[in-house]
Amino acid sequence: MEESVLITKVEKYLKNIQNDNISLEDIDNFENFTNLYFKLDDRLNQLLEFKDKMDAQGYTAPFRSLNRYGTTTIGDESNEERMDNFRYNKTFRFKANAKKNILDRVKSAIDSHKIAIGNLEQYGYLKCDSCHNKYRITEYKENNYKCSCGVEIETLKINKSLVHRIEIIPYLPLSGNYMVLRGALSDWGKEAFNKILNGLKQERKGIVNTLSLKIRYRDKNNRWIHRNITLDSEFSDNYEEEVRRRYGKYVRIEQIGFYKTRPSIIDNHHARIALALAYVNYSQALVKEIKEPILKKQVSDYQRILKYDKIKYEYNHKTPKYIEEDDFDAIESWRQIKTKEEYEKLSFIDKNGKLNRSLSRDLRIKENIKKTIFANIAPTLIMWDIFKYYLTTSKNKRIKYISPFPYIRVELDRQQRKTFETDYKKTINILTEETDIKIIPIKEKDLLLYEKFKLESENRYANLNLNYPALGAALIHLNTDLDIKTVGNIFNINKSKIKKEVDNINIIKGNDLEDENNTNKGNQLANQFRNLVLKK
Repeated sequence: MEESVLITKVEKYLKNIQNDNISLEDIDNFENFTNLYFKLDDRLNQLLEFKDKMDAQGYTAPFRSLNRYGTTTIGDESNEERMDNFRYNKTFRFKANAKKNILDRVKSAIDSHKIAIGNLEQYGYLKCDSCHNKYRITEYKENNYKCSCGVEIETLKINKSLVHRIEIIPYLPLSGNYMVLRGALSDWGKEAFNKILNGLKQERKGIVNTLSLKIRYRDKNNRWIHRNITLDSEFSDNYEEEVRRRYGKYVRIEQIGFYKTRPSIIDNHHARIALALAYVNYSQALVKEIKEPILKKQVSDYQRILKYDKIKYEYNHKTPKYIEEDDFDAIESWRQIKTKEEYEKLSFIDKNGKLNRSLSRDLRIKENIKKTIFANIAPTLIMWDIFKYYLTTSKNKRIKYISPFPYIRVELDRQQRKTFETDYKKTINILTEETDIKIIPIKEKDLLLYEKFKLESENRYANLNLNYPALGAALIHLNTDLDIKTVGNIFNINKSKIKKEVDNINIIKGNDLEDENNTNKGNQLANQFRNLVLKK
């Protein structure tokens, strides 16, 4: 397929996605749920196909062809030849930019669809009314849309204890239009967007990704051969043994280089941006619903603030017909005069342009609420969801299954866990008072995550079959002053299940303590034996 034809086809496809609004109405209905899932899944497959074609045609490095047409004059090059080179350069640069931009949009659209599908995967499962078998929707698709007993499945069950926030799906840049959505954010929305990005970009300490070695070894004819080789990170601790295994025991390592990476919590640029935009735009829609009751409780005259903002907005978007559109200074001056006149009529300002004292106080309160409450809603929600996701999933599930957070790290180190230290207690209280969102303020979430990862490692020896959603709730109960009933309500988990996981945690910790005691006893016996040998 020709380049221009492919670009046109992809642009048309993305435009169709943009014009198709996602509806979550009656999403708990089997038909609506499956229709939305398979629509997104079909789109994702098509986008991946487009990306493969673009990769095959060199869209990943589109400016490489410009090297053929330099602007430097060589020898007695004529003006006509220089102009030809300039035209070639301009044409290829235009095409290269078009390739770069369309591939960038496709990558953003792909990651956005993965986030949407991941949320739907977590949201519900399908159940057969005949044999009561349960299926994840991907398993349902692989089984030709039927149960293994041959009966068609028509029942959807909601996973209330799993992590999902399907409300963000309509706000994802599903058509790759993340630049447009980013530019449309409010002032406090942009602040929230940056907070989320900074949190998701939290990097862990450098870990070895690859090793580059320069070696010398003897071949079958006893000749010395020089070679440059690359080893994966799994050989970072035993690279000498691996080199000897491949090239014989007489191999010599002449030079070695360790190449490290610093992975982020969400280790993909487009996924981070898509998540940030979705959560921020969702929070902006949420603020429209809860803004009035919040402000009414804090300011002295809410209606006056509405009137003040309405006048300001009206004249900031109005231009008189008798002023030329390109005369920006005259337009700005007219807007200021008209705004001042309206404010004076309503006694918002005096003749000297000074704000009414109580109005000035209310405006300061409103701006403070924007910065300390509204701008923190999106970061609060996404960090809570990620925190809860780590607490309520097994390491195996985080590796194998699709999640609402594609490219998320399987485990976090100390540096990455620091991003969960921030406590948005004030924002959480507002959300619980004004919405039906279930969330609780928890101190030292970073230490709770450390305990969870440590517990996963220790369970290798106990080998218990754990209920991970209940395990996460049990960890919170054991490490905070929250009772089981409160935690169970937030996590939508039965108290008996949480109590069982409390017992499992104690068993794991008990085994770990027993192993430690046995180790100490062994060390004591070894020291006693050593002392006897020395005396003899």
